[in-house]
Amino acid sequence: MKIIAVIPCLNEENFIADVVVKALKHVDRVFVIDDGSTDHTAAIARQAGADVISHEKRRGAGAATRTGFEAALKLGADVVVTLDGDGQHNPDEIPAVIRPVIAGKADVTIGSRFMREANVSRYRKFGIDLITWLYNIGYKNKISDAQSGFRAFNRKALAHIAITYPGFGFSIETLVQARKHGLIMIEVPVSCIYHDSSSTEHPVAHGWSVALAIVKIRVVEEIFRSK
Repeated sequence: MKIIAVIPCLNEENFIADVVVKALKHVDRVFVIDDGSTDHTAAIARQAGADVISHEKRRGAGAATRTGFEAALKLGADVVVTLDGDGQHNPDEIPAVIRPVIAGKADVTIGSRFMREANVSRYRKFGIDLITWLYNIGYKNKISDAQSGFRAFNRKALAHIAITYPGFGFSIETLVQARKHGLIMIEVPVSCIYHDSSSTEHPVAHGWSVALAIVKIRVVEEIFRSK
């Protein structure tokens, strides 16, 4: 079974080498999608052992993830695991995230920060909770962390997921599409570490942009359900 990690990142030269080296212990290949970085992210990632695909200009996290999915599928990936390049996710937890997918128990696995005690600031937690509530409302099967970027997908899931949102709204778009197609989603607990210099997007601005995106996505979803 071929397992490929996809790491979209922007200006993460301080963290990307450590993420790549640790991820390579658990996967066959690592794709770093450098989304128009102005630092040495691409060169450092390549030196650490990653396959690097660079966008000349910043396109957004969704567009970078889509590029990574396409590259992984071309190589015949059976499982794709996504994680951030800023060091907030622990690559040594990759086996726990991919395990349900490999065992055939899930099509999509979400690494949840809130299935155990998480060191998340109050305002960040509020934003994540709001986005997760907007995703869950109206459905019986609920999740605890709709904004986690630490996820695993099998080929069936990737065949049904088409990322159209170039920005961070893609994280909700993929879950809505998975739900729409009846894919099995399971959450597993993961840890999370926030670094002061790791975030390239202000959390409040990020939260509002995703919240607006999910409202739009859910409206379209409800229109589809009513037909």
